[in-house]
Amino acid sequence: MSVAKVTEIIASSPKSFDEAIKTGVARAQRTLKNLKSAWVESQQVELDDRGQIKEYRVQLKITFVLED
Repeated sequence: MSVAKVTEIIASSPKSFDEAIKTGVARAQRTLKNLKSAWVESQQVELDDRGQIKEYRVQLKITFVLED
């Protein structure tokens, strides 16, 4: 029987939501083992003084299986 844990992270990118997701998953892989899934809980953009998109942010929930 496996036991899984979910952790929440926030990642960002100046390019796109897709890039922010990839950045977040890649960072989680450096610290966590046995990653199984990730889902986007929310998306947000940060705007500059002119109202242009400055940064894309995602809040991710990462599921990983605990080692015995």
